[in-house]
Amino acid sequence: MKKAAFRDWTLTKLDKAFGLKEVRQYEVMTEWQGMEIPLSDYERQVLADLQAGILRAGKAWNETELENKFISPLIIFTKIDTDEFGYFLERPLQGIVGDYELSGIVDGMIASGFRDPDVPFFCMHEYKRSVDNEGNPDAQALAAMLVARELNGQQKPVYGLYVVGLIWNFMVLNGQQYCISRNYDASNEDIYDIFRLMKGLKTIVQTRLLPQSVNN
Repeated sequence: MKKAAFRDWTLTKLDKAFGLKEVRQYEVMTEWQGMEIPLSDYERQVLADLQAGILRAGKAWNETELENKFISPLIIFTKIDTDEFGYFLERPLQGIVGDYELSGIVDGMIASGFRDPDVPFFCMHEYKRSVDNEGNPDAQALAAMLVARELNGQQKPVYGLYVVGLIWNFMVLNGQQYCISRNYDASNEDIYDIFRLMKGLKTIVQTRLLPQSVNN
């Protein structure tokens, strides 16, 4: 059994090692992006306030500042935490995928569980600044998603996200295919779409991904 950390991978290496294929158009991604999620005036104002901070100094923030001042406040504002699942930060994740034991610390995950994560549905990497960026956040997110897929019994799509500075890219992995969204720029009107996607993800987890979901 080969051991490898999430940070060791690139998308090309993952494709070759696990027989994956990136697709440009994918029904699961299109459906997620197309969910109708109305925003209240209050939600728009809070998002504008969060955006003001990232516009003022966000390009200079380090990973911890970007996480604490913008990413986590936005995600938490979706009221993502319930008694059945929640948003967990800096948690270890590992699992067997093919001939590899993959492991690492996931910057953020949405998983079943109350105090501790159980089965992950969504994996997020990584709060990098837009300058002096290192590593491959897309590959790190996908590697974590592969572990999540195994823990889910390969029965349902796994969702993901990677953030580089102001840019958010959403991901879906289903079987051997994965799709990466267009860039969503948190400095402009895309911030509202980012919030809608995260709110939509909560609905997806509740109705489709939890073990007791009616669509299971």
